[in-house]
Amino acid sequence: MLNHNFKKKFGQNFLSDKNLLTSIIQDANVGKDDDVLEIGAGGGSLTEILSQYARSVVSYEIDTDLKDHLFSLGLKNTTFRFADIMKCDIQDIESDFKGGYRVVANLPYYITTPIIFKFLTQSTKVKSLTIMVQKEVAERIVSACGSKDYGVLSVMVGFYGQAKISRYVSRKMFYPQPNVDSAVVHIEVENKHPDIDRDKFYSFIQSCFSMRRKILRNNLTHALKIKGDTLDSLFSLETLAKRAESFSLDDFIDVFNKIKDYID
Repeated sequence: MLNHNFKKKFGQNFLSDKNLLTSIIQDANVGKDDDVLEIGAGGGSLTEILSQYARSVVSYEIDTDLKDHLFSLGLKNTTFRFADIMKCDIQDIESDFKGGYRVVANLPYYITTPIIFKFLTQSTKVKSLTIMVQKEVAERIVSACGSKDYGVLSVMVGFYGQAKISRYVSRKMFYPQPNVDSAVVHIEVENKHPDIDRDKFYSFIQSCFSMRRKILRNNLTHALKIKGDTLDSLFSLETLAKRAESFSLDDFIDVFNKIKDYID
């Protein structure tokens, strides 16, 4: 694969260390009864090992120059889809799976957040996501309230499941070598809040963090156009004077439930 014309526009940084790849699959809890969606087959190193652990693998790859190589691997329980997964409807993606499935991916850094939100907010079948991401993004995903990294991504991942960093990976493990270190994040998806309108809650969280230096009252009046008098009647001055980073997920849910009828 070293003769491959690596394409910067696709964020191509491949892994080949079998011990690391096997560890990633173990982080994902992939077993013989699991169906797996891989995003970014690349050189197929992870795909090969996934095919040994999983019942079936559906692997998406945007670079059609890799088609001959990937087909040459002869993986019997693996289907390759040569398409940009960000342009595919979730219904089309999930038509390959009769039931639940796990996502495993060494993601290009530029699509990390869009991929996470695509599957957490749109999927009805995904059981977990185990993704290799930029170290700094991983730490944002798992950050707790009160920390400088805490934000929309942290809250929304927590809303949909439980996230943890399972391992850190040096940039030296990749070819070509990127400029940053990486981490593997495992998100176990849980339907914890089935009665909450997902789209409305996401809009609410975005509004709360729209101006990080502003207090909650200012963000809600500015971003959601909720009148100050209405907020004053629903919340204490202490609550309205806090900044978004000081609210836990449960705190946000309490606030949301009181103002949801005022959100368009």
